[in-house]
Amino acid sequence: MTTRMIFAGFGGQGVMLMGQIISLAGMLQGKNVTWMPSYGPEMRGGTANCTVVISDEPVASPVTSSAEVIVAMNIPSLLKFEPAVTENGYLFVNQSVVDREPTRKDIHVVKVPCNEIADELGNLKVANMVMLGAVVGATNVVDVDSVFKALEKKLAGGKAALIEINKQAILKGVEIAKSQL
Repeated sequence: MTTRMIFAGFGGQGVMLMGQIISLAGMLQGKNVTWMPSYGPEMRGGTANCTVVISDEPVASPVTSSAEVIVAMNIPSLLKFEPAVTENGYLFVNQSVVDREPTRKDIHVVKVPCNEIADELGNLKVANMVMLGAVVGATNVVDVDSVFKALEKKLAGGKAALIEINKQAILKGVEIAKSQL
């Protein structure tokens, strides 16, 4: 099975990290994976997205014009990528930032109040992990244990103190997704 995903938002919202962690989780499960970043002209505050492909088969190309999973962390990302969701695919919307409804009726929409949940946990920087948890909870493209292992590898060293709060954020996202589907 092959799952194509696009994570999109403003630079600084952690979309690249979401893609890296889910990619590493796929690798830890023995899957074939590609991760391809794309940045706007500015880093923080500019547009940022990455494409991830996780497959049981070799991945021919990381480039895709449509995806089974789209994450829109802001309004420009929703407007740009909503048309790219495959029929019966998933559109994950950061409800904390996006104040409009998706227009498609042939897809699964999961609304995640990322910023509010991150604020409840005490660190707004984990909003991306709330969203990543929602993606994993809804799609089961990788398992949560693999995401935790990938997180531990990615945040080793000086950022190790952030591992536990990121795990909590992921679990909250899983709960949100399961409650909506």
